[in-house]
Parts: sequence; structure tokens; C-alpha cells
Amino acid sequence: MNKVKIIVDSTVDLTKELYEQYDMDILPLNVNFGTDNFKDGVDMTPDQLYKRVKEFGELPSTAARSPLDFEEIFKKYIDKGYDVLYVGIGSKFSTSFQSANIAKQEFPEDRVYLVDSLNLSSGSGLLAMKAGRMAKEGASAKEIKAELESLVPNVSSKFAVETLEYLHKGGRCSGASKLLGHIFHIHPIISVKDGGMLVTKKPRGLMKIAINEMVNELKADLPNVYQDDIMITHSGCSQDVIDYCESEVKKLVDPKCVKITHAGCVICTHCGPGTIGILYIKK
Repeated sequence: MNKVKIIVDSTVDLTKELYEQYDMDILPLNVNFGTDNFKDGVDMTPDQLYKRVKEFGELPSTAARSPLDFEEIFKKYIDKGYDVLYVGIGSKFSTSFQSANIAKQEFPEDRVYLVDSLNLSSGSGLLAMKAGRMAKEGASAKEIKAELESLVPNVSSKFAVETLEYLHKGGRCSGASKLLGHIFHIHPIISVKDGGMLVTKKPRGLMKIAINEMVNELKADLPNVYQDDIMITHSGCSQDVIDYCESEVKKLVDPKCVKITHAGCVICTHCGPGTIGILYIKK
């Protein structure tokens, strides 16, 4: 049986240490400001992205990688004797999965396996880490694919948004909603459902109130939560907000399983600064 190489894209929002721990290779997605093209996490950081948005007043566009890009990274490891498994941003958020599926046709059927996460950010990252653990334990790519696909419906991804400005600029909320959100200090909680995003709650007041809403949902899901990894992923929150979220989550679960990560440029483009999420897998 061949060893398995886990391929992810840059939207899974893990840390450098986690990528290395699970021996993942990362295909960065594209971030475009006009004719200027940048690779997410390679030659563009979230701080640089926010600076450019502030300077020019417009959001960048984001784009998937081409089938040829996927073919090249798959071939790199197949030529070394690996089977490869790709998991990244869900098919309803990006054409990345479609590109990967086109590239897959260039190889024997039993060498490339794809998992549609139907998720984004570290929601996809949770599945990637599960894949990495299974690969280290000697599971086959086929076995990993089957396990991950059974878990896809159980990934819980919720984010509290600090500002509606980026959602407004990206066409995801109206100007009136943006104005009312500012006036009434609304921090919408956005959940990933069936491969898409929807606003599930609209708490008013400090960001801590929105965090409490998400923490209460985690509490309600216990004990039916896998505590291998509980993710707190943010897009550039103040340290006191991160610390508060971390302390509240750690009151409920094994503190060792809580991991803090920073969203990459693609995710930051759509959610804006100050967004924070709590993500986990339910049994």
C-alpha cells in the first residue's frame, strides 16, 4: 500500500506548525488587486491585504487554481510513489474542487482521492488534520476519504463578524443592513450550512456577546463533540477578544485541544478584520 500525501489549499487556515505536523502540502489560492496577482500566504498577508483595501477602497477578487496547477502538485507526489488526497474549500464556495476533479482524470483512479469539505477556513482544516492523523497511522487514501466524507455533515463552523463593511463590499449584505448593523452594534453570527453561509443570529452589543452565543452552542453540543481539535480562527481580532474566546472555550473542553489560527487572505477578503469563529466536529 502506498503512503498518502495530504494536499490542501490555503483556505484551510491552519498554522505553519500544523501543516508541518501533518506533512501537508499547500496550494495557495489567488488574490487579485486589479492586474496584480498574489498567492495567498506566499506573497500577500492579511495585514497587507487590509492595508491595500484601505488605500484603494475596493476589495480584491479571489480565484481558484487551475486544473493544471492541481495536476502538477498531484504528479509531484504520485511520481514519488504516494497516493494523494485533496481536501480544501468546499465546492459551493470556489471552483477549486472542480479544478482538482478535472486534474484527477489525468491519473489512475486509485491514485488521487478528493473530499468535498462543503466548508471553509478551519472547518475544512479540521478534516485535513483528521486526514493527516489517519495517514500517519497507516490508513490508505481510500479509507481516509471514506472517513472524512462521513464527517463532512458534522463539521460545525460559526463566525461572529465585527464589521459588515466587507460583506457589503462583496455583495453579501445591503447598504441598509450595513448601516443598521453599525448603528445598533450588530455582530452577525454566520454559520456554514449545506455548503453555503447564512446568518443564524444577530446579537447586539460588544463582540463578547456574540462570542458567548457561539460558546453556548458549543456547550449545547457537548458531549457529542470530538475533542481532538477545537479551532478558534480569527481574521485579525484584538488580543483581548481572542483571549476571551479562548478562555471561555477552555472552560468547556480539554484546553490542550484548543488551537488558535489566523485566517488567510482569501477568507479575510470575504469576512473582513475582527471576525472570529469557533469550529469543531460533532459525533
